[in-house]
Amino acid sequence: MPTHFRWIVQVINQFGNISEIMRDIKKFTAWQIFDKLDSIKHNTILTSFEEAAAGIKDQERKLWMKRFDDEVIRDQKMFWTKLNYIHKNPVKAGLVLKAVDYKYSSARNYAFNDHSILEVNTELGGIDLYSNN
Repeated sequence: MPTHFRWIVQVINQFGNISEIMRDIKKFTAWQIFDKLDSIKHNTILTSFEEAAAGIKDQERKLWMKRFDDEVIRDQKMFWTKLNYIHKNPVKAGLVLKAVDYKYSSARNYAFNDHSILEVNTELGGIDLYSNN
């Protein structure tokens, strides 16, 4: 999605808790995006990120919201409900007609075993949800 991302993540304690993982992802991706914008001289876009950080201690630019929402997936039914919601999000937003057509969706991983854009562990799924969509 152009304005946000949704994902299902398995938290492994040795790599941190969900707050630490999200902090690190936000930090890494923000630096990558800002470095890219710096290299192509997008000053007006960079200025908007700088304005968003005004008044925030030790922060020159702000890309991500401070908070994030998380929910523990408790069983297979909940897993499939959440995964279907995530896959249908770009369709609902009018970005594509079918979930598998969205380049950055794991629907492609599940339907076509296509890991060229995203590497996704589809072992929890095990079935082709999108062959008729």
